[in-house]
Amino acid sequence: MSTTANGNDSKKFKGDIRGPGAPSRVIHIRKLPNDVTESEVISLGLPFGDATNLLMLKAKNQAFLEMNSEEAAQNMVGYYSTVMPFIRNHPIYVQFSNHKELKTDNSPNQERAQAALRALSVSHVDPTAVAPSTVLRVVVENLLYPVNLDALCQIFSRFGTVLRIIVFTKNSQFQALLQYPDGASAQAAKLSLDGQNIYNGCCTLRINFSKLTSLNVKYNNEKSRDFTRPDLPSGDSQPVMEHPPMATAFTPGIISASPYAGATHAFPPTFTLQPAVSSPYPGLTVPTLPGALASLSLPGTRLGFSPIPAGHCVLLVSNLNPERVTPHCLFILFGVYGDVMRVKILFNKKENALVQMSDSTQAQLAMSHLNGQRLHGKPLRITLSKHTSVQLPREGHEDQGLTKDYSNSPLHRFKKPGSKNYSNIFPPSATLHLSNIPPSVVEDDLKLLFSSSGSMVKAFKFFQKDHKMALIQMGSVEEAIESLIEFHNHDLGENHHLRVSFSKSSI
Repeated sequence: MSTTANGNDSKKFKGDIRGPGAPSRVIHIRKLPNDVTESEVISLGLPFGDATNLLMLKAKNQAFLEMNSEEAAQNMVGYYSTVMPFIRNHPIYVQFSNHKELKTDNSPNQERAQAALRALSVSHVDPTAVAPSTVLRVVVENLLYPVNLDALCQIFSRFGTVLRIIVFTKNSQFQALLQYPDGASAQAAKLSLDGQNIYNGCCTLRINFSKLTSLNVKYNNEKSRDFTRPDLPSGDSQPVMEHPPMATAFTPGIISASPYAGATHAFPPTFTLQPAVSSPYPGLTVPTLPGALASLSLPGTRLGFSPIPAGHCVLLVSNLNPERVTPHCLFILFGVYGDVMRVKILFNKKENALVQMSDSTQAQLAMSHLNGQRLHGKPLRITLSKHTSVQLPREGHEDQGLTKDYSNSPLHRFKKPGSKNYSNIFPPSATLHLSNIPPSVVEDDLKLLFSSSGSMVKAFKFFQKDHKMALIQMGSVEEAIESLIEFHNHDLGENHHLRVSFSKSSI
C-alpha cells in the first residue's frame, strides 16, 4: 500500500482499513460526529505538537491528521490510548495511519482545513516578536465553577515552562500572575488562550501582559508556587497574597539564570504535576490533564468540557456488577463530583443504570473522572443518556427499590454556592481525605474501620494542626472507591458523621 495518503478525491479515499501499524506522523481518527469541524480535529493534536496537514473524510466520519514529528504523533496516540478523547460527547478513536505523509489538493474543503491549521498552529506565533513581559496577568471571569492553581498550571504549561505562579482574589475576581522563562511562551499563551473558556460557557480567561518583570514567591502552597525552588516552605499559617496591597505582595524578583540547576529537591506530592507526555517546547512537559481538562477539543471551549447540551444531565452507566451495585452506592460515588438527583438501575439489565446529576457540568465532571474506573471488579463505562431525566415508578408500581429519588438528600456536597467542596474535586486515587473526625477517635479506630471491609490500609496520617482531618491510603484505587462508598457519612458517634473524598496528596 502506498505510504502517501492522497486527498485529491476524498470521496474515493478508503482510509486505513488495517489495524494500527508502526508509528507514523499521520494519525487516523475515526467515529467523528457528523458536524465535526476542522478546528475540533486539529485541537486533539495541539497539546502534543503542531499539526502540519489535515484530511477530512466527513462522509466516512473520519479524518487524517499529520503531526510535525513522529514523536508528537507517538505521544498523542499513547495518551489517547489511556484517556478516551471526546468531541461533542462522542468517543473518538485514534490510531497510527499506515500512511507516512498526507498530500492534499486545493479543493474548498482543503482550503478550509489549511486555514484552520494556520489559525491553530502554535508555531505561527512569531518567536522574534518581542513580548512586553514574561509575566502574564490572568483574570477568570464568569467563575461558575472553581478554578485553582493546578488547573491554570496545566493549561498554561502547553505553551512553555511555568516558572512561578500566584493566585489571588482582587475586586471579587479570581486572578493569577504567571511567569514564563521567555517572552515567546508568554506571547503564545496570550494569543491562544485569551478569551477561551475553561469550562463550557463559563470561567473565561482574560489575559494581559503584567507590568512586573518577575514574580517573587515565598511559599509553595495552593496560593503560590515557585517551580524553580522546591525547597520553599508551605507557610501554612500565613495567608499568602489573598488580597492587595499589590505593591508589597508582588515585589519584582530576579529570575535565576539557570532555574533548574540547583533544584535538587523533589517537590512534595502536593506540588507534583501528573505523569507527563513530551511536548514541542524545549524543557516543557505537558501534564496529562485530569478529567475535564483533558478534552482539549473545541475551539470556542477547547480548554474544557466538550459541551453536554444544557439540560442533559443524565448519565448511562454500564458494565456494573449486578450482584453488588445499588442505587445508594452510585449516589455516593457520583456524589463526589456533583449533586445526584435520581438513580435508576434498569430492571431487565441490572448491569446498566441511569444517574441524573443536578446540571450538565456536574454530569461531565462525573463522567470524565469516573469513566474507566473499576467498581466491584469491573471498569465503569459512562456515556451521556438520551433521557433528559430519570422517571420515578408510578404510584403502586414497585420496582424492587431499583429507582431512588435523592433530590432532597442532606448528603449533597454542592448545595451551597461557593462551597469549599468545589475546590476539592480530584480524580479517584488510592489516598482518601477524611474529615469531621471527633476528638475521641484515634488512628487505630479509623484503620480498623477501613480494614473491616477486607481492604488493605497502607498508611494513615492525621493533619498536624487539625485532628478533625486525616489521610488514609488504601491498597489500590479500586479499594479506595469502595471504601469511600462504604464509609462516607459513617456515624463515628458524638454526632459526627465521617466525610470521605479523594485526595490529591499521597502519604
